[in-house]
Order: sequence, then structure tokens, then C-alpha cells
Amino acid sequence: MRVELEVAGRLRTVSLEPRGAAFEVAIDGRLLTVEVAPAGDGRLSVRLPATGRQHAALVVSNGSGALDVLTGGIRVPVRLRPAGAVLRRTGQAGDGPCRVCAPMPGKVVRLHVEPGDAVSDRQGVVVIEAMKMENELRAPRAGTVREVLVAPGASVEAGTPLVVIE
Repeated sequence: MRVELEVAGRLRTVSLEPRGAAFEVAIDGRLLTVEVAPAGDGRLSVRLPATGRQHAALVVSNGSGALDVLTGGIRVPVRLRPAGAVLRRTGQAGDGPCRVCAPMPGKVVRLHVEPGDAVSDRQGVVVIEAMKMENELRAPRAGTVREVLVAPGASVEAGTPLVVIE
């Protein structure tokens, strides 16, 4: 089964294949084997058998494909959809402002926009470095940059608003 995950405006393609008691998961072409087990209270525990450690707990927040991924004590909102489906951005459609937020703790490396810039849907707006990897965060929809809330070199926590687009 192929699905797409949207994390802080970044779309990731994921394929899941059952392999006995585990799943073979390919995320953007990177292959992992994971075990998933019920953890109570609507949560699923996700662990990598090679390490034996739990790496995340998934909480389904509603029937619309919205998930909360809890990892290392940090809550990361994730949106799940079938691969190729059109995503309706609940709370971000229309003319209201939307925010591009940091999906994980890190350091702002580059800003691609400034207030007043027009952006297209999925255009890169900011680059964050986390665990020695650069992650480009994209605009969740077309619009105009109203605010840039960070500067290059700033350290940010997961969920920190970085850019506001209207």
C-alpha cells in the first residue's frame, strides 16, 4: 500500500508491505523494517526490530487522516492520505493565514522568502538543519508571505511557527 504523509508542509511518499509480524516501510526510497503493536488508548507503538527500542507512538486524532506522532517527547502533527489523492488543508483553505512550522527541533539555515513575497503551492520557504540533515519546508498553499518569524542561525523547537502565509 502506498500513502503520502504531510509533515509541516513537506510531502513524503511511503509504501507499506506486511512481512509476517512486521512491516517493510519505504520512506522516499529509504527501506526500514518496523514492528507496530497496540499500546492502549488508541495509540500504536512503532519500533525498529534492529534496535529493539520504541521510536514513536501514533495517535489517530480523527477520521480525516490527521495523526499525532509522539517521538522523543515531541508531538508532531502528520496528515495521512492515499498516494496521489488531493489533500484538503483543513483550517488552511481559503484566504485565512496559515503557518509553516518546524516539524522537529533544529537550526534555521536559510530563508527563501521575506515579507511581501508571493509564493506558490509547495514552494520552498525555509531550510532547517536537524541531526546534520537539511530539511526544506514548503508553503502549504499559494499566497503572500505576511511574516517571517525567524532568522538564519536561530534554534527552533518542534512546532515553532516560522513563516505566516496569507
